[in-house]
Amino acid sequence: MIVIGLGANLPDSKGRPAIETLRAAISSLRVATWLDVIAVSRLWETAPVPISDQPWYVNAVLAAKSELSPVELLGNLHDLENAFGRVRRERWEARILDLDLLAVDDEVTGADQLSELVLPHPRMSERAFVLQPLAEVAPDWRHPVSGEGIAALIARLDPAQVCRPLPD
Repeated sequence: MIVIGLGANLPDSKGRPAIETLRAAISSLRVATWLDVIAVSRLWETAPVPISDQPWYVNAVLAAKSELSPVELLGNLHDLENAFGRVRRERWEARILDLDLLAVDDEVTGADQLSELVLPHPRMSERAFVLQPLAEVAPDWRHPVSGEGIAALIARLDPAQVCRPLPD
């Protein structure tokens, strides 16, 4: 199972608000020939991490399958971000669209000279905006390094993190 995190807090290149950008990105992933979407969480409203004066985010998580390698998947996710108008300038900046490859099955990888890809995502177990939507699409998911289940990871989250589901 592939786990992808989605987030947006700026209008896209067509002027759509973040919530519409996220919906459009999910639609694009549903029809992508390189990805078979299994489940998509509700949309969640979340405060920026780290705390800043940025607009709040709209987040979601989807579960999928693919024949592509993790590096190929990441490349395709970056291509989709670019198609929506994302330009990467600095870490933790506001963004039109953020697509994170969070986990691929039980793979554990570290960054090397050829790839910046680290699996599972190194900060996913610290983020309510990842874990709460992930619990909706994969309630039995276990962290491939710690072995902890999603409920235990959520229980350890800082309660100050604001993450609430948006109405449908």
